[in-house]
Amino acid sequence: MGFFVLSGGVFTMDPIALIPPTPDYADQIAAYRAAFLRRGETLAGCSPLPDLEDPMAWLAFVRRLSDPSTVPEGFVQSSQFLCVRETDGLLMGMLQVRHTLGNPFLERFGGHIGYSIHPEHRRKGYAKGMLALALPYCRSLGLKRVLITCAQENEGSRRTILADGGRYESTVTEPRKGQRMERYWIELDPED
Repeated sequence: MGFFVLSGGVFTMDPIALIPPTPDYADQIAAYRAAFLRRGETLAGCSPLPDLEDPMAWLAFVRRLSDPSTVPEGFVQSSQFLCVRETDGLLMGMLQVRHTLGNPFLERFGGHIGYSIHPEHRRKGYAKGMLALALPYCRSLGLKRVLITCAQENEGSRRTILADGGRYESTVTEPRKGQRMERYWIELDPED
């Protein structure tokens, strides 16, 4: 998939790549999950990782999501990516691209792309770079635009979405948690 380099200004980051998850990353996936759970934070862009303690079970689940013939009921075909630092393979974040908005939750609250950055690596530009890498992939799926949402209080995610071309559409309340979610669309130019 390549890498995106952002340097200068307030944020600097090492080159990153989006790669499919493999068993080689099982220990890092488990540590990533634990870092979020210790802080009581939501793991976005990783499907049921919060509920699956065994990284191998999670890997099996995301493989099912990638194949339209094995997608579980209530889910949509998705591509899961790990964001790794190219210099050392360190897991920096996770991102999931949903190929369609094929259920009411995604249409209203979840969107096409979900992502998260490891708590130790935030505010360094990795989310912006990760999202920028995902957009050409979305276009390769035939998507003309993508819906991305963020919690109203998540200023970092809002800035990431806006920096990558997001246009605000609306704010809605997610009924299960009562959380206010901002909805943004990113138009995918043919040459992105």
